[in-house]
Amino acid sequence: MAPLRCILFLAALCSLIPALHASAGDADLIYKSCVVQCEKSGCVGEKCFQHCKFSSDGKPIDGPWYMQEPLYLRWKQWDCRSDCRYHCMLAREEEREKLGDKPVKYHGKWPFQRVYGIQEPVAVALSALNLAMQFHGWISFFILVYYKLPLNPNKRTYYEYTGVWHIYGILSMNSRFWSGVFHSRDVELTEKLDISSAVALLGFSLILALLRSFNVRDEAARVMVSAPLIAFVTTHILYLNFYKLDYGLNMKVCMAMGIAQLLTWAVWAGVTRHPSRWKLWVVVAGGGLAMVFEIYDFPPYRGYIDALALWNAINIPLTYLWWSFVRDDAEFMTSALLKKAK
Repeated sequence: MAPLRCILFLAALCSLIPALHASAGDADLIYKSCVVQCEKSGCVGEKCFQHCKFSSDGKPIDGPWYMQEPLYLRWKQWDCRSDCRYHCMLAREEEREKLGDKPVKYHGKWPFQRVYGIQEPVAVALSALNLAMQFHGWISFFILVYYKLPLNPNKRTYYEYTGVWHIYGILSMNSRFWSGVFHSRDVELTEKLDISSAVALLGFSLILALLRSFNVRDEAARVMVSAPLIAFVTTHILYLNFYKLDYGLNMKVCMAMGIAQLLTWAVWAGVTRHPSRWKLWVVVAGGGLAMVFEIYDFPPYRGYIDALALWNAINIPLTYLWWSFVRDDAEFMTSALLKKAK
């Protein structure tokens, strides 16, 4: 009965995916006029910007070559247009707030407050914490299977899923790293790296869920399960990077893979006698809750905390609990195999 309730809950999340709309702030005439004037004058009100003294390649518009903007200022690609858009957005949102209007998106993004040039400081900090938790979980698993649990005569682990968990750990850390970079500075390259790493992680997580839940140990069977999913994920990533960055399609693909793996773990937790299955239930329930924040975003509180920041915050304790389950699973299966060997 419990797996059925979980399946119904996760399936209901699919109906919550909202339609995608163009950003309302982009069409605001006052905002557009502000950006045009700023690009000509280099100022919004009394605030003027250094970047408007340089062209997009960092060369000074009016001055000698040695006045070229330093590389450490250029690498984030802050230029006159981006500065004008940011400060015009803030000015327009102040006006809207005085009129009692709600915040709107500009160029697909909520109006966030920068901190030292970082676009979404809270999301960056939480991504860094998630990265730290993933590293802690992976390294503790590594120490457990290679130094605390017995090894077979070939110096290999008895736990037959060691390799796939190592790949999962590396993909998870990679995804958290590029998530932090993307939230630090949203440009085309960082966006594609963030999306690609997340899709790769979701695809492999689904493979891992199927292999472990169905206890697939034979190498040929593992290849048969993995190959179609790897081909699909690779094709999807190539499509997004080199043909069309389709946000709607990517959301559907990610939701499908995310829900499929949560359902797989939920059903397995309902039928297995694993001593740590309760941890799976908590992770599945928490993952479903986090998915709600992934789907339904809202304006950032005081310009800092939005739905994605909360999603990152929820994932921190879930990551700790998840790697705790992985370690328990390694101990449980190693113990069972040693008992059979005796």
